[in-house]
Amino acid sequence: MWWWIVIVLFVILILFIFLLTITKITVNIFFQHEQDNDQLTIKFRALFGLIRYTVDVPLVKLEKDTGSVVVQEKTKMGDAQQKSKEKSFSPKEIWQSIEDTYQLVRHVVGMHEIIRRFMEKIEVKHFEWHTNIGVGDAAYTGMLVGTIWSVKGGVVGIIGNKMILQTTPIITVTPYFQQFTSQTLLKGMIRFRVGNAILASIRIVKYWKGGMPNFKTRPLSKLSKKEEQQTM
Repeated sequence: MWWWIVIVLFVILILFIFLLTITKITVNIFFQHEQDNDQLTIKFRALFGLIRYTVDVPLVKLEKDTGSVVVQEKTKMGDAQQKSKEKSFSPKEIWQSIEDTYQLVRHVVGMHEIIRRFMEKIEVKHFEWHTNIGVGDAAYTGMLVGTIWSVKGGVVGIIGNKMILQTTPIITVTPYFQQFTSQTLLKGMIRFRVGNAILASIRIVKYWKGGMPNFKTRPLSKLSKKEEQQTM
């Protein structure tokens, strides 16, 4: 009789794994910059809204004494109570994050190909990017507006070529020739299958070369320590 229970549990497990791989995750991104105020909100949603997770970063400030970037991060899972914590990133930690990214790319054969394959499966459902800019001088403002248009055109080109663009991007650049203004609003929605993200992770592990690099940032440094303990 017990083997029937094992079979039922095995079938349930297979169905759960299958459901997980075909489940789509919807990511809504909202970023607003206005002078010295910044707001970043990322919302994750899956299984018709049954699973919801929100990351909200409403405060970004720069400490003049140390040059550190301070953010106040708020997270929320579904209808649970929102959690808030403040994080500080020094210039050294920011540079170490860049170095860790470089090390990660170096240790994975064909990393760009893995990223490209994953990006090809991402659906872009909405993309909106507005910018108001002015530096108080008409000539310099005009040059800056041209540069911003070039950058936005390049970003839209990459999205259109590397992802599944299912919407017409809405992009504006408004110059303010006689005053200093710096405002940006970015809204986007993307969707991808969990299975594609898992496959990309498996490929990263599969094509990893050499030992664990000496990561320096807090999340990745734990992996380096584990590698050192195993070799000892």
